[in-house]
Amino acid sequence: MKDGIHPNYRDVCFVDQSNGFKFITRSTVSSKETITLDDGREVPLVKLETTSESHPFYTGQQKSIDNLGGRVEKFRNKFAGFAKK
Repeated sequence: MKDGIHPNYRDVCFVDQSNGFKFITRSTVSSKETITLDDGREVPLVKLETTSESHPFYTGQQKSIDNLGGRVEKFRNKFAGFAKK
């Protein structure tokens, strides 16, 4: 590889702001904040609003629109009285 043309690919710590879940992976993302890990390494810190630990799709808390009634049925029920006039 040529020197000076590739982004800095290193370990980065991502933390979920909603529940404090942390995971470390390799990335080229830049960050001004750092965190010291349990093993003494200092790595860049990236704060996230949601991760797989807090997203409703992955936690099983997501509600499906199909289970709540279809959009067509909701429309028909809402405007059923207008057609009779």
